[in-house]
Amino acid sequence: MEQTRKKTIWIVLAALIVLAACIIFTLLLLTGKVTSPQESSSEEESSGWLIYIDRDDSADSVRAKSALGWRWDIYNKVLAYHHHTGRYRVEAGSTCLHLYRQLRNGIQEPIKLVIPTSRTMERLAATLSQSLMVDSAEIASALTDSSYLDTHGYTTATIPALFIPNTYEVYWDTSVDKFVERMERENNRFWTAERKAKAEALHLTREEVATLASIVDEETANNAEKPMIAGLYLNRLHQGIPLQADPTVKFAVGDFMLRRILNKHLKTESPYNTYQVTGLPPGPIRIASIAGLEAVLNPVRHNYLYMCAKEDFSGTHNFAATLPEHYSNARRYQKALNKRGIR
Repeated sequence: MEQTRKKTIWIVLAALIVLAACIIFTLLLLTGKVTSPQESSSEEESSGWLIYIDRDDSADSVRAKSALGWRWDIYNKVLAYHHHTGRYRVEAGSTCLHLYRQLRNGIQEPIKLVIPTSRTMERLAATLSQSLMVDSAEIASALTDSSYLDTHGYTTATIPALFIPNTYEVYWDTSVDKFVERMERENNRFWTAERKAKAEALHLTREEVATLASIVDEETANNAEKPMIAGLYLNRLHQGIPLQADPTVKFAVGDFMLRRILNKHLKTESPYNTYQVTGLPPGPIRIASIAGLEAVLNPVRHNYLYMCAKEDFSGTHNFAATLPEHYSNARRYQKALNKRGIR
């Protein structure tokens, strides 16, 4: 009888020990703090860190990146983990269970994506790939695929008009399709009823406004002068005079670094060479800036038809209403070029 009683006591004690161990283990599992898997300063650790999970990550690599260690395998077995790509912010003091739920449910921290005024879609793709999970080849392939662009109402010539340079909040693992859809929404948001009415009054489409704005942007970085240049080109357009815009020649030649446009460049056969063709080129020669777009929609009204870079190389221009005035301005500029040895 005594032996039976002692045996029962030992069994109860063993059960209590096992129960206590389970409780401690569970608490450790649920409330254990995550520590950064990377070497970092105490200041960085105190403010948290980022985890990037991409399409190539396996359960093992996610475990290594997240620093959940053995907890990861247990959570996977208990909660049936489903893979989610993304950029995750791990706050200092986060519990392992909290981090696991972030990864399991795809609770990401958005990034600030900057859309620049790129000159080519390849350059834009390279810039975007530095901020997004998708690589530059995948982005460039979509933005230069005529069939794909056609489904969105653009061509390989007009696609730069889709983008409104700004900073947007997006998720790091945004796909190319989702990115393009987001840019369409932002484009529609930019084109308010007021802006559409102004474009219509100028007899221009959205794409044509972007095309002219891209030329204005290439002519000057001086935002204050852009409405004046826009007014000049609109005068030429409405009078049926070729734009004769040097930036379009550079685009046609394929060299934006040209510092001096020569006769051989002006003879380049291309729909973008506005010395050879009348009207606007087929599409923007770069992604137009908001300042450029606004300059076209709100041009300065004047009678100027000609302009020439100022001889002081300030990046601004001398304007003229007649050819004699223009030739006089051009001679001063050519003289300044010769003096600097620019050929």
